[in-house]
Amino acid sequence: MSAPATLAVLAALTGQHAAARFVGGCVRDAVLGRAVKDIDIATPHAPPTVIQLLEAAGIKAIPTGIDHGTITAVADGRPFEVTTLRRDVETMGRKARVEFTDDWVADANRRDFTLNAIYCDGDGTLYDPTDGIPDLRAGKVRFVGEPSRRIEEDYLRVLRFFRIYAHYGKPPADVGALQACRMHAKGMAILSVERVAHELLRLLAAPDPATVLSLMQEYAVLAEVLSEASDFERLRALTRVDTDAPDPIRRLSAVLGPDVAKPEQVAFRLKLSNRDRVRLVAAATAAIPPSPDAATVRRALYRDGSEAFLDQIYLRWAEAGGRIGDPAFRGLLETARGWRKPTFPLGGEDVLALGIERGPRVGDLLEAVRRWWMEGGFVASRSECLAKLRTLAGA
Repeated sequence: MSAPATLAVLAALTGQHAAARFVGGCVRDAVLGRAVKDIDIATPHAPPTVIQLLEAAGIKAIPTGIDHGTITAVADGRPFEVTTLRRDVETMGRKARVEFTDDWVADANRRDFTLNAIYCDGDGTLYDPTDGIPDLRAGKVRFVGEPSRRIEEDYLRVLRFFRIYAHYGKPPADVGALQACRMHAKGMAILSVERVAHELLRLLAAPDPATVLSLMQEYAVLAEVLSEASDFERLRALTRVDTDAPDPIRRLSAVLGPDVAKPEQVAFRLKLSNRDRVRLVAAATAAIPPSPDAATVRRALYRDGSEAFLDQIYLRWAEAGGRIGDPAFRGLLETARGWRKPTFPLGGEDVLALGIERGPRVGDLLEAVRRWWMEGGFVASRSECLAKLRTLAGA
């Protein structure tokens, strides 16, 4: 938060009897001594004034969400979200109709949790109108005001409560919040799938997602967003070995269990990318043992790619009770991370050149040579592959 580009944006918006302050996740992480990622800034300036002030300071301004008061400032190639102070005029369970204000307390009172309603000046002075700092330091995730009212404004806050708790909370969770989440869980049905999926994946990236998913199940929330989740122990086992960079898709695969039908269903319902869908399916259908031999490793890497292979190895190793320091496991990880997919030197035209007519036999012969090439460690040259092809074709 002290980077030159960050301070330049803040300085551009400060003055004319109005202050700009950091707010939300960046303040939350700074107070806890965690690495700060995205920077959000709140200001009493109306959006047109924000654009004018930024451009006057030579900072690019993009009206990304101007109707809701949000302008994206771009300084040194880095985006900063600048949002005008707001109060809700009308809420519909998804998105609110807002009006702009210069009242910091009114802005704080419309936010979801007290730990998200902490503001910070450029000099490091904290402004905490909802007593979020004590909650943050105690690991208490508490709604601003009455939990049911906050949730009815946007039902995504049910899922956000558990996601924030997964990353910042300490047990026991706030009982009033949990009861409100149970009461309004079915309200999430009106939300867009994309918003739900985004929150779920962020929750799965938490240090101990299995415990929070279990809590969601206890309070009848999980069934509304991820009813297929069932294998919490498998997820716990994965988190013990997958510590380098927690991967939400890999963890989603773990909690779905070994049922090969679930990944396709979940990927379709959550509108995951094709890449993520392929990963989920591959992780569920692969038959990689915990300690595969070199040939099995090569085949899996070539067939599925290094990312899907890593998913399979992490999951199989977790299921076998492996530990992150095991040399065999580390060796497999290094092999996968250093993998560069080789190019098979033949194509269909090489089969046709032998006088073989177009048809299924062309693909069968080509695949037979490919398997031979793979089993040999991908080292056979084009001429050697052609010789093998001629032998198989009887040419």
